[in-house]
Amino acid sequence: MACMKLGSKSDAFQRQGQAWFCATGLPSDVIVEVDEMSFHLHKFPLLSRSGVLERLIAEASDDGEEGCVIQLSDIPGGAKAFELVAKFCYGVKLELTASNVVHLRCAAEHLQMTDEYGEGNLITQTEIFLNQVVLRSWKDSIKALQACEDVLAHADNLHMVKRCIESLAVKACTDPNLFGWPMTDRGPMQSPGGSMLWNGISTGARPRNASLDWWYEDVLSLSLPLYKRLISVMESRGIKEEIIAGSVTHYAKRFLPGLNRRQSMSGEHSTRLVAVAIASAPSEEEQKHLLEEIDGLLPMQKGVASTKILFGLLRTAMILRASPACVSNLEERIGMQLDQATLEDLLLPTFSYSMETLYNVECVQRILEHFLVLDQATGGASPCSVDDGQLMGSPSLTPITMVAKLIDGYLSEVAPDVNLKLPKFQSLAGAIPDYARPLDDGLYRAIDIYLKAHPWLTDSEREQLCRLMDCQKLSLEACTHAAQNERLPLRVVVQVLFFEQLQLRTSIAGCFLVSDNLDGGSRPLRSGLMGGGPNEGGWATAVRENQVLKVGMDNMRMRVSELEKECTSMREEIEKLGQGKGVWRSVPRKFGLKIKSQMCSAQEGSVSDQKAAEKTKERRNGKHMRNLSVDG
Repeated sequence: MACMKLGSKSDAFQRQGQAWFCATGLPSDVIVEVDEMSFHLHKFPLLSRSGVLERLIAEASDDGEEGCVIQLSDIPGGAKAFELVAKFCYGVKLELTASNVVHLRCAAEHLQMTDEYGEGNLITQTEIFLNQVVLRSWKDSIKALQACEDVLAHADNLHMVKRCIESLAVKACTDPNLFGWPMTDRGPMQSPGGSMLWNGISTGARPRNASLDWWYEDVLSLSLPLYKRLISVMESRGIKEEIIAGSVTHYAKRFLPGLNRRQSMSGEHSTRLVAVAIASAPSEEEQKHLLEEIDGLLPMQKGVASTKILFGLLRTAMILRASPACVSNLEERIGMQLDQATLEDLLLPTFSYSMETLYNVECVQRILEHFLVLDQATGGASPCSVDDGQLMGSPSLTPITMVAKLIDGYLSEVAPDVNLKLPKFQSLAGAIPDYARPLDDGLYRAIDIYLKAHPWLTDSEREQLCRLMDCQKLSLEACTHAAQNERLPLRVVVQVLFFEQLQLRTSIAGCFLVSDNLDGGSRPLRSGLMGGGPNEGGWATAVRENQVLKVGMDNMRMRVSELEKECTSMREEIEKLGQGKGVWRSVPRKFGLKIKSQMCSAQEGSVSDQKAAEKTKERRNGKHMRNLSVDG
């Protein structure tokens, strides 16, 4: 730390208990009392440097009392600052540093120690040191600003706080690699050119480059009011919002221990950091006030702060019962970048005794609403479209699809909670637009878990819940599971069977198309093989692929046959029920079984036609072989 030496005389001050004495050989003729300390001094050195002391000494002498006693109870910096002032008046050697210059400057102003009472007085000396030494150094400016906290009102009147903050803001906004400061301030082991020295010899090694967050740790020593003023000046100077947000969150981690509990920390250094944080942790009320101030300092912009940090702030705000405005702002910030969150982030426990659910579903609902509003405002487009009941195009991982997948996973986690009411579950699941889910497998899983955990739901409530998913958007595996799921309403099972058979029919038709293309392309391969051409390997490959396709088609035919049997059996059971009660006679038509029957008949016709075509082809091949034998 830089310093400036004043005075030339040896130190003649001696302390005895709560009193200071100046051993100059002359008896003391004035006593100056500051707080609980008394200074036994001489009048002339004091009144020749200070206008206030000159006036007070004159007033005390006019009273005619024995001994001149002066009370200085309001001097900035207290007894420690006046001790340095007294040494300066006597010309004793002392050092001005970044830590004491603020107190001395305020005390000199308070005592009117101007050049009128002596050339090169204390005001002039402290101003020179401030402007030429302290404000040119980052670390010294930090120390001086810290010292301003003890005499904040006096330092503000002298614009010392403003000057220190301006100096820090300028340095923080400038790339430190351009000038080699502040972390590379010139020291005894560094040459003027910036290279490191070993035993006074330049090694040519340069200090490592500094990142843009080099100043985060240094400003942690500032109190919240001074830190807020520093951040405000930095913003006015155009520093990037990402850098501001990084500093604010770093400051929050230092004084909000709750933010560090969810982070994995290991090693001796991490243990020491945790111990320091716990030892210096402020009270809950102070943490609450700090959190609300941090919320005001964070820029309201997407991506400037990590989603995990924002969730940590929100969780801490709920624990500390911060103001509703603070909680709402944090929810809005998270909603702006919900697509960057993880399932673990969303699992916010309920900290209120009035809510029965294990997780705060209502908070997640509000966060999702903020995201959807922003997505609509920015023109969020559908990642895929539906045409004639079929999904067209391949969905991309857009933010809305990522959020839909995240919410489906969250619903699966909260579904086992028996206290989660059906309207809350439906509201959160139904908030996602239809186009955001390319497949409804995740939603089906969440609904199935909810039905299993809530077996007391009525049939109407089950049907109402199942309307949230689109059976047409279930994968083949999900359809197979749903068709055998006893927890689903009968109407939903019939719909699932219908769409499952539709998917199988489409797949079989596609396989037939591929097979026909292979058969059409086999003729030139066969002719090439008979002619001894180079297509022998291609023909063998085509034959193997055709065999694989035929095996696949046989498996599909068996699956279609099983589904037809299940459909026929279900139809017979429903008809039996309809014979007992007239109200059930309309059930087959209502549940779409007529369509199912037509579907099965059409499928049977398709399979029969295919078998007939195969037999015709075999007869033709046999006739052709007989003709070849006769010709031979």
